[in-house]
Amino acid sequence: MAKTRVLHSFIAAILISSSALVLRAQTKLANAPSSPPEAVKAAAPPSTSSEEFVIGPGDVLAINVWKETDISKVIPVRSDGRISLPLIGEIQSSGLTPKQLEAEITKRLKDYVADPSVTVVVQEIRSQKINVLGMVARPGSYAITSSLTVLDAIALAGGFRDFAKQKSIYVLRQNAEGSQTRLPFNYKEVVKGVNVAQNLKLQPRDTVVVP
Repeated sequence: MAKTRVLHSFIAAILISSSALVLRAQTKLANAPSSPPEAVKAAAPPSTSSEEFVIGPGDVLAINVWKETDISKVIPVRSDGRISLPLIGEIQSSGLTPKQLEAEITKRLKDYVADPSVTVVVQEIRSQKINVLGMVARPGSYAITSSLTVLDAIALAGGFRDFAKQKSIYVLRQNAEGSQTRLPFNYKEVVKGVNVAQNLKLQPRDTVVVP
């Protein structure tokens, strides 16, 4: 009997010790951060800044003036590059960034509104476009982004149609003086990693032609 009591006491001590270890481990896991700040920071996607975007004709702007619903509007930029707002009238917006337009509207409103707080958001980009023509599934105009390449444009247009001459694609680029530059693009080479510099970043008014 004595041996049995000693054995039972020994087993109980082991169970108590194991429970304590499990409890401590669970406490550490509960208190530990899910990931270190550096890892979270590295994994976060880069923010997209609107400070570099230049407003152009056709773009749709959401203009909000805090506590001033009569002035706040969603309005397209006219072909002359101007918009019209209550109190301040006509204002040139084409050629400005959203931040610059915010500052200009704020300055003009100070004569009518105490401490105006203005936010300008480009709701639709219609001014900066490229064209994709020829033997693609969906030829047409497409809004451009800062990183759009020739391959991206072909993908946006739905890829090639049958009998497209994938080695003879070219980009027509408008020059400042009105002339055009023809830039060759050999799809077969680019997808094989040859002459990848042909896959250039597109600029507004570029036209990708797929013969």
